[in-house]
Amino acid sequence: MSEQTYKNLAKVLDTLPNGFPETDSGVEIKILKKIFRPEDAELFCDLRLDFETAQQISERTDRQLEGLEEHLSEMKDRGQIFGIDLGGIKMFKMFPWAFGIYEFQLPHLDRELAEMCEEFMEAYGKQFFSKKPQLMQVIPVEKEIPNKQQALPYEQVSNIIENSQSFAVFDCICKKEQHLLDNGCDKPLEICTAYAPIPDAFDDRDHFRSLSKTEAYAVLNKAEEAGLVHLTWNVENGHFFICNCCGCCCGVLRGINDLGIDASSVINSYYFAEINPDECAVCGTCKDERCQVNAIEEGDDAYRVVPEKCIGCGLCVTTCPSEAISMIRKQPEEIVPPPKDEMDWYEKRAIERGVDISKFK
Repeated sequence: MSEQTYKNLAKVLDTLPNGFPETDSGVEIKILKKIFRPEDAELFCDLRLDFETAQQISERTDRQLEGLEEHLSEMKDRGQIFGIDLGGIKMFKMFPWAFGIYEFQLPHLDRELAEMCEEFMEAYGKQFFSKKPQLMQVIPVEKEIPNKQQALPYEQVSNIIENSQSFAVFDCICKKEQHLLDNGCDKPLEICTAYAPIPDAFDDRDHFRSLSKTEAYAVLNKAEEAGLVHLTWNVENGHFFICNCCGCCCGVLRGINDLGIDASSVINSYYFAEINPDECAVCGTCKDERCQVNAIEEGDDAYRVVPEKCIGCGLCVTTCPSEAISMIRKQPEEIVPPPKDEMDWYEKRAIERGVDISKFK
């Protein structure tokens, strides 16, 4: 019975817009067995993508109310579902494998799970990056956006921070996984950030370190200095995280670097970098130290950016000693505005994948 329970869970996760593909090795079932108890897997399948209280879940599913909130709270603590506490009212919802269950395994990730996730990456990545909207959008280094190229609010780090009341920093799950696999890099580990529109949202959350607004800006400045790309959810409204990513560890950027998937299929971006060959000092800093997606190549007399590979992060601009690099906004016809919010993203992605998510809304 428990084997079928995990297959049912895998089917539900694969029906969600983000996907969860079946593999020949069955590693996806092994992952679920590692993370979920059978009773957790069964309850997950009864949840929705919208928040509900235990009372609402009980009434909708005919599950016994007694002990239900405690069970849901345990699942939240195990990183299996998402939960919030609004003034003593606890609400819960399912979330997909990524962004979701995988990232919330941060406190539970060990070498065994890291090895399974790494094995699963190719199958998951090929499915995940084959459809749009993309999960992530690049937020360029804000100071490098020319004034005449007015960035929209969802393209600005400052907009996300200024519209939040709580701030936190936590370890990057991708870097932690690679360190467990002895493939870690020397980039900062505690570098990804979370945001909330209410005060004190992270004060009692394990593995999150609460920050002031000033400290939140400082973390993002540290990420830029370390050559890390700012990535956030590909939506206009409702941002609650900024991941700061390197090309060697990040599951998204590795879709470009390791799986060879076209950059525009992996990430939504609005800019590309351009090098003035007459000003290029041919120092190689942009290519060798800053670009995380191998979008810069050496020419006869200067380095050049390959526009179709560039994700417009701006990291190469910040350290060019001769100021030969500038950010160029894409043409309007090349820019695809992100979905309005989380549910709009789910709905658009579901249509692209041809899956019916009506029972989970």
